[in-house]
Amino acid sequence: MYTHQLKYITAGTPAKSAGAALIMIHGRGGTAQNIAALANELNVKDFAIYAPQATNNSWYPYSFMAPDEQNQPALDSAIEVIGELVKQVKADGIPEEKIYFLGFSQGACLTLEYITRNAQTYGGAVAFTGGLIGEKLITDHYKGNFNNTPILITTGDPDPHVPVNRVEDSVKVMQGLNANVTLKIYKGRQHTISMPEIVLANELIFNK
Repeated sequence: MYTHQLKYITAGTPAKSAGAALIMIHGRGGTAQNIAALANELNVKDFAIYAPQATNNSWYPYSFMAPDEQNQPALDSAIEVIGELVKQVKADGIPEEKIYFLGFSQGACLTLEYITRNAQTYGGAVAFTGGLIGEKLITDHYKGNFNNTPILITTGDPDPHVPVNRVEDSVKVMQGLNANVTLKIYKGRQHTISMPEIVLANELIFNK
């Protein structure tokens, strides 16, 4: 089993002159560099981009719906690393309400898990194919108040890794903490990020 150290790359506008920050979380087998490149497709030209890198290119070893103990200690370590990165972004001068999150697949699951365990006013979040993590959802893990933070979750139906019913259950948990969630399900879409999803993210989340 592995744990993670905080390793990340930055791109975009330097934090000291940026209007906001975007934390971009790669999926299993991905890299910080390849998720950060997606920023070129987004309306984030004045954002500081931060992309953390997972040990062995994976945030946790098994499915996001595996028994919890199978994904430990990697999962707790991954959540901690995102928390450390948020602290770093704030230390760089960008407040929480100007911090945005984006993740794909495993990174989308980690994005949702982190922000829902630490619900507060964020700039917004995009989860391209993901849901909250755990064999069963333990609602005690999730607390705070999103105060109407806009969140976009997209997925395919069916998706080989992410069942639609888990995504829908995750949306309910987040709405219970006052998130303004948009869920978009694409019939028959491959396990990838499609251009309509990017367009939707720009319309709904990166529209400031």
